[in-house]
Amino acid sequence: MQETIIILDFGSQYTQLIARRVRELNVYCEIYPFHKIPELTDEIKGVILSGSPYSVRDKNSPVPDLSGIRGRYPLLGVCYGAQFLAQHDGGEVMPSKIREYGRANLNYLDRTCSLMEGLSDGSQVWMSHGDTILELPGNFEVIASTTSVKVAGFKEKGASTYGIQFHPEVFHSTEGPKLLKNFVVDICGCHQTWTPDSFIETTVAGLIEKLGNDKVVLGLSGGVDSSVAAVLLNKAIGKNLYCIFVDNGLLRKNEFKNVLHSYENMGLNVKGVDASAQFLYALKGVSDPELKRKAIGKTFIEVFDQEAHLIQDVKWLAQGTIYPDVIESVSVNGPSATIKSHHNVGGLPDFMKLKVVEPLNTLFKDEVRRIGKSLDMPEQLLNRHPFPGPGLGIRILGEVTAERVRILQDVDDVFISNLREQGLYDTVWQALAVLLPVQSVGVMGDERTYENVVALRAVSSTDGMTADWSHLPYEFLAKVSNDIINKIKGVNRVVYDISSKPPATIEWE
Repeated sequence: MQETIIILDFGSQYTQLIARRVRELNVYCEIYPFHKIPELTDEIKGVILSGSPYSVRDKNSPVPDLSGIRGRYPLLGVCYGAQFLAQHDGGEVMPSKIREYGRANLNYLDRTCSLMEGLSDGSQVWMSHGDTILELPGNFEVIASTTSVKVAGFKEKGASTYGIQFHPEVFHSTEGPKLLKNFVVDICGCHQTWTPDSFIETTVAGLIEKLGNDKVVLGLSGGVDSSVAAVLLNKAIGKNLYCIFVDNGLLRKNEFKNVLHSYENMGLNVKGVDASAQFLYALKGVSDPELKRKAIGKTFIEVFDQEAHLIQDVKWLAQGTIYPDVIESVSVNGPSATIKSHHNVGGLPDFMKLKVVEPLNTLFKDEVRRIGKSLDMPEQLLNRHPFPGPGLGIRILGEVTAERVRILQDVDDVFISNLREQGLYDTVWQALAVLLPVQSVGVMGDERTYENVVALRAVSSTDGMTADWSHLPYEFLAKVSNDIINKIKGVNRVVYDISSKPPATIEWE
């Protein structure tokens, strides 16, 4: 039996962060929209209610049915979740006279309450709310306060139901991990046994049972997700796993050859397919970013389907789908507005008429890397920066041609090689180069030039949801710029992107 904490999502930007903090305690948890509560089983050990962009006073605010939860499981409401519990039981929630956003300090703590045990006087917390709980129901009692918020935390008398106005999951709540451990381990009684090794053991056993002697086909991308999925499947079914690694002509310089070699050394049954000419043909004359993504996706399906049909009696399609993809597809308000087409969830399975197996669909990206480390996979593969499915096709702004791919591959190679050589590669989340659809005047020797501009981008992040631009040393940037302009024909200007996400995205298209 796998002990599980359930998080009911009301649309908060922090919901996934709550899940990650719980999992850092080696406790498994799952996120569900507030209106799609799962079957309530004995495996569930506790429930957390997330925050929300809504006010509980709004006419259309989310209203969960907690009738089967309260009294059966320990319950923790965070921000909106706390306000909902208070209002539902007859308390009063009103707009704050002083809107409290940012850091605050707890000046009162009831340490006799299990949730607050071990927290320090003046503990720093992160507030983010426009409403406040003015009056608690008679069956609730205050367990934490700040100077401006009397009810920063409460408990239901005689029950394991709690509410907090602050966000324990964010970095700025310095003792947030302690509070969550108090709830998850001490109050809910979870045993902290969900580890990479236990995940591998149960997943491989489950794959053996599910797949039997069936054949499975998997499209490898060279990225962490598909690679870890391949190794797990290989442990379960060995040579019945058929991996296909497609060169779309939009990979990094020499990447097809190097990554294919790495896969073969890992004992995977892998076939490399050079389809670069097909992809370049499909992209001819296409400049719109979304149309480029669709052209690349359509061509990949055609190539992959053609290769898969060469394998007799394939029953399953394996994908490296991870948990954020799954959460996004069943979010509170339905899938969010399209920022860009996704390359994993949807499309391929229906087209190919195969059953789908997704061994990583309960994991976050950082957890996938930890699983890969426990599987003794090569560090250079696990620590690779994220790379988009459409590859350099969306880092070449405007039309994609063989010559423009050549230029960007060379620029990218200089940038990434220098990061590795200077020991900076692992200090950034993602580094990339972008070929701009503009040319600029330059002077080389005694000649006037009119050539391409490239932008370099490096960001720091933990999950890609938000990101800050990396403050790489000026001396390093000067060397990279000099190397690019002197060594790569067709480039005479290099710029560095200092935009953060939001408002910018990490990729340019």
